Amino acid sequence: MKTLEGIIIQSISGFYYVKAADAVYMCRARGVFRKEKLSPVTGDRVEIEVDDTQGTVTKILPRKNVFVRPPVANVDILFIVSSVTKPKPNLFVLDKLSAQAIQRKVRPIFVFSKEDVGDAVEFVDIYRRAGFESFSCSAEKQTGLEPFYDLIDHNVCAFTGNSGVGKSSILNALIPELSLETNEISDKLGRGRHTTRSVSLYPFKGGYIADTPGFSSMEIDTRGEVILTDELPHCFPEFAQFAADCRFSVSCTHVNTKGCNVIRAVEDGMIPRTRYESYVRMYEEVKGLANWNKRP
Repeated sequence: MKTLEGIIIQSISGFYYVKAADAVYMCRARGVFRKEKLSPVTGDRVEIEVDDTQGTVTKILPRKNVFVRPPVANVDILFIVSSVTKPKPNLFVLDKLSAQAIQRKVRPIFVFSKEDVGDAVEFVDIYRRAGFESFSCSAEKQTGLEPFYDLIDHNVCAFTGNSGVGKSSILNALIPELSLETNEISDKLGRGRHTTRSVSLYPFKGGYIADTPGFSSMEIDTRGEVILTDELPHCFPEFAQFAADCRFSVSCTHVNTKGCNVIRAVEDGMIPRTRYESYVRMYEEVKGLANWNKRP
């Protein structure tokens, strides 16, 4: 037996596929993890004990971050993907996803797909005005994909967004040999169904990319994914330069507050109104919760 350090690139039914020392080992996890109520997830840096091609995960190294739904750890960049049409962008969902990313110290980047069948300029502009990196692309026409190459280098990157927006199509365009399963959008329902069966990391340009089914189901609720009201403004970084000049800078909620400089910035067009509307909606969802509602 020998001890190696590696990264979990896929986990399926209690088996963990760990890339270490230029090889991939199929591993089980030590029983002690169950006692500690800790489970290895895709993206975890781990220590394994191996014999030939099989082994055991013996230690989970310190995590940068971890997401619950779906389970993935140590994410550097979250590509938040939305199509410009079929289905149309749901900006509230996009804003919730970016807030979750920022809370976990993940860099959110907005990608608007299907630029060959719709105009993405309006949506790209909203997020650039808010200070985010944002661009459009078309997997069908192989256009606008260049930014991915530099962004993914030396990073662990996850893709998220509602079903049918083209996440798997983008991955197929970047790495044709993957041949990920894709499905046509249901004209009747106006949406697609999830086509990815598990979270997997794929090596690409010095980094890793992941398809993450179910990320769009992340909700601000009491089940561990909550962002409390005192944390929420920090998850909208475009507020920062204006919040310091609020009448009550420390305690201002930026919601119907007299003398709020953030609200004034929205009225003056300095902050995109859709972003502010998402903030207010998220604030209203959690304003009754306290710190004890949140899991450690």
